[in-house]
Amino acid sequence: MRFTGLIFVGFLLAACTEPQPESVAPLYDTAPVETRPIEVTVEAAGVIEPETLVEVKSKASGEILAIHAETGDIVDEGFLLVEVDQRTPRNQLAEAEAALVAARARREIAQTQMERARTLHGSGTLTQADYEQSQLEFANAQADVIGKEVALENARIAMDDTEVRAPIKGTIIERHVEPGAVISSPTRDVSGGSVLLRMADLTSVRVRTLVDEVDIGKIRPGMRTRVTVAAYPNQPFEGTVLKIEPQAIVDQNVTRFAVLIRLENRGDLLKPGMNADVIIQIASRESVAAVPTMALRVAEDIPVTAAMLGLPEAALRGRLGELGAAAAPAPTTGGQDAIRAVLQKRRNGEFLTSEEDALLAGARSRMQQSGGGRPGGGRAPAAGAASYEFSGSYWVVAMQDGRLEPTAVQTGLTDLEFSEVVAGLSPGDLVLLLPSTSLFEQQAFLQQRIQERYGSGSPFQQPSGGGRGFR
Repeated sequence: MRFTGLIFVGFLLAACTEPQPESVAPLYDTAPVETRPIEVTVEAAGVIEPETLVEVKSKASGEILAIHAETGDIVDEGFLLVEVDQRTPRNQLAEAEAALVAARARREIAQTQMERARTLHGSGTLTQADYEQSQLEFANAQADVIGKEVALENARIAMDDTEVRAPIKGTIIERHVEPGAVISSPTRDVSGGSVLLRMADLTSVRVRTLVDEVDIGKIRPGMRTRVTVAAYPNQPFEGTVLKIEPQAIVDQNVTRFAVLIRLENRGDLLKPGMNADVIIQIASRESVAAVPTMALRVAEDIPVTAAMLGLPEAALRGRLGELGAAAAPAPTTGGQDAIRAVLQKRRNGEFLTSEEDALLAGARSRMQQSGGGRPGGGRAPAAGAASYEFSGSYWVVAMQDGRLEPTAVQTGLTDLEFSEVVAGLSPGDLVLLLPSTSLFEQQAFLQQRIQERYGSGSPFQQPSGGGRGFR
């Protein structure tokens, strides 16, 4: 539970001999360290497509006589789908059979002549050249028989090709021809031949979704996903990440990667072409101490934080040095909603302004560098996500016994709104939710303009009669 505290801040440090600044009473939110679940997910949109898709073509050319399947029919492998006119293949088969009979007869005659020539050559009445000629004629006749046998087999295959059968067990999803149409063979037509039908095995389908490059590093094959379609809004489908295609897709300066997700299509509810919303479950923690990400600070925030609290910067920096607080970049603090809005805008392919590009670049830089946490820091527990580090080292301004105390913390998993606390804080501890550095600088600029015109006080502060400082 969050509440707003009126914190009186003074400047009394044991090692500090500087004169005390004017007491102020800044008004900031505080929040307790809560025990809560944290789940990291990546959201994307995609399209349902068959995992196995086959274009059915006919090797035979000619007129279609009959089609025995309609769109939506589920057929077994080998089912007769289309019959093509058999007259030309039948004539070619009869011609090949007759040619084989003649070739065998010529072979028998050539064999008889060769045997006679052998006898005459043995008795000396036939020359060596004539005998060799008879051997050559027999060999040619034998080769002719083999050629005619091959031609006959090809004619039988061409005859069988007039009956187009299902290559797989699946569903007819498209039909492109009707009886009476004349089709061309893909083996003879340079255009690839006519597509008769399209079949797909819909027992399992997949979703092809495009994921922004900011999130692609978190995703690994085998991760669990949750997919919903508009036709069944209250019935999510469980799936797994099949693979991540290595080639990026760049559209309007937005770089994304195709991620394939496999789904079991029980009940044949999912149809090819359906739009799908995908949630990829990266990692999750149950009942962990968590702090609002807004409370996390880094070394770069020291000057602004000191100004917010009215403290000498040197004193605050020295105190953090004693704690050994790391200077890791903070995860997108103070603007989670803005970051999400920019990411969604980018996923939709919309044009980003220069300010939004800068905001996204800063978020990417912080998330990339925040993985260098200390040993023992929080890591993603999900299988396949071990190579992505979620841990980081930061500091917060905590409330201890009514006093402000900078505290070093080690974080683990983060969903941008909350971050898991691995070390440094306990459930129930209070931390200050200070404005982000950029917000403070904007407010300071506006306040300066107001002072130049109206003489107003500084932002975030108002006069007060007393205060308390760090111990």
